[in-house]
Amino acid sequence: MKPSYAYFEGQIVPIEDAKISIMTHALHYGTGAFGGVRAYWNDEADNLYIFRPLDHFKRVLNSGKLLLMDLPYTPESMLKILLDLLRKEEYHEDVYIRPLIYKSTKGIGVRLHDLECDFTMFAIPFGSYIPNEENSRVTFSSWRRLDDNMIPARGKITGAYANSALSKTDAMLAGFDEALVLNQNGHISEGSAENFFMVRDGVVVTPPVTSNILEGITRRSIIQLLREEMNLDVEVREIDRTEVFIADEAFLCGTGVQVVAITEVDHRPVGAGVMGPIVSRLRELYFDLVRGKIARYRDWNMPVYGADQ
Repeated sequence: MKPSYAYFEGQIVPIEDAKISIMTHALHYGTGAFGGVRAYWNDEADNLYIFRPLDHFKRVLNSGKLLLMDLPYTPESMLKILLDLLRKEEYHEDVYIRPLIYKSTKGIGVRLHDLECDFTMFAIPFGSYIPNEENSRVTFSSWRRLDDNMIPARGKITGAYANSALSKTDAMLAGFDEALVLNQNGHISEGSAENFFMVRDGVVVTPPVTSNILEGITRRSIIQLLREEMNLDVEVREIDRTEVFIADEAFLCGTGVQVVAITEVDHRPVGAGVMGPIVSRLRELYFDLVRGKIARYRDWNMPVYGADQ
């Protein structure tokens, strides 16, 4: 599972050479931000497709703005680096890509200003984030999601993910696959590291970006698929905890998690307790889309090896 190369300090190097000092600021204070990007192998096309890479790199750079990072990169230049990296790795399978920007100054002191920053990236073969993609059991976490005026969730800031780790580990040690996390107002925010959707009476509902959620690229793509391909109404509004107990279907989505059906919440079945027809159809559409099999969304997929066939 280990990659052979990484982009580090301005060049592609063997992964063993991509090392930082134990004095690095980001290691001590969580002053970094990352992205999660997937690329999918399509056997028929004999090509690897990166899903919405420019959107992902734009979000990485926006996360950097929150942390006062001045980086000499654009989404387009980051994409070129990624293409070079994937071609050097010669992957012919599904991979997960991790771009990371971080305060690289070596020293002590809590601040964001007057610090150097850098960009690194690697890619690894990757399958399912949650093993039970069609039958996931979740629980409501006792931990609340960080508020926008604490650490903004719209930026994938490394230090903020201690909050996600607390929620995830408690859920898994209690025998569940994932956690649902409430915001400070008691409304559903998201999973530990995924956006949340539910279906009630044929309407799909998801929390707004003001509920301290990540402004998910997969979330945005899913909303478009639901509306344009499945002709479903999608409401973006606050969701009460108990609404999930009486929902017909529910699911999590994100780059890492992809699309995961929730079939049980705190020992209560969601709908019939099995993956429902809407989530089932959505998963089919999504996996066709990310592998470049739906022509009208082809501009979301960047081919890695030569021209797209």
